[in-house]
Amino acid sequence: MRNPSTPPTRTAPGPATAAAARLARQKAALKANMARRKAQAQARTATEADGETKNKD
Repeated sequence: MRNPSTPPTRTAPGPATAAAARLARQKAALKANMARRKAQAQARTATEADGETKNKD
């Protein structure tokens, strides 16, 4: 048990192992990819709404 007058020691949260670091990188990459795809879909929808679609001939 620690002494109440001493503050608890805390470490910065972060990946402790190589596997955890890899999962964190994958999660960040997936999030960025989804954001990019969402922006592309919104841009595509906006151009179709303006009537600037390609000819299908």
